[in-house]
Amino acid sequence: MSTTSTAGKGASTRETILGRAYVHACVNGLEGLTIGTLADQVGMSKSGVFAHFGSREDLQLAVLDHAGERFVAQVLLPALKARRGLPRLRAIVAAWIDWVRHSSDGGCLFLAAASEYDDRPGPLRDRLLAHETRWRAELARAIRLAVDSGELRADTDADQLAFEIYGLALAVHHDAGLFGYEASAKRGQTAFERLIRSTANH
Repeated sequence: MSTTSTAGKGASTRETILGRAYVHACVNGLEGLTIGTLADQVGMSKSGVFAHFGSREDLQLAVLDHAGERFVAQVLLPALKARRGLPRLRAIVAAWIDWVRHSSDGGCLFLAAASEYDDRPGPLRDRLLAHETRWRAELARAIRLAVDSGELRADTDADQLAFEIYGLALAVHHDAGLFGYEASAKRGQTAFERLIRSTANH
């Protein structure tokens, strides 16, 4: 077998492990993720999993990055096809609310991780904060583009509006599991549109 084929197989195995680890962490949290449990789920030995991730913490960090890639692919990238301004901001929020469905993986890993690591200094909290900071920046950037297009008022505080939109998304996440996704998503969209009306150029 060539070196290229071996490398390709190794990358494929790593992605398989990450996919299974991601689903497990969505349900049980990153703290519930262990090399032994994951090895059993993917039908590998512990040493086989260790060959791809040198430690449990390395695995947890990789799962956080994997979650970030999935979020960008499902929420941000599709929304970038919409026109800059309110259409793009609306597309981002609609995709974000749709992300809450989680019909196949049990929940939002970032919400679970925030509960686990918000007051626990260390590499995992630092990585989570980096992902969250980048997302807030992307959200604020979309808002500033809506200001530049003249659809939102020139005095709009993009960081504050991003914070408020983030709060709406958290409320949808919270309510979806308790009261049902459809009702929660509708309330989230209604609240978002009211927030936009309060900031829009009339």
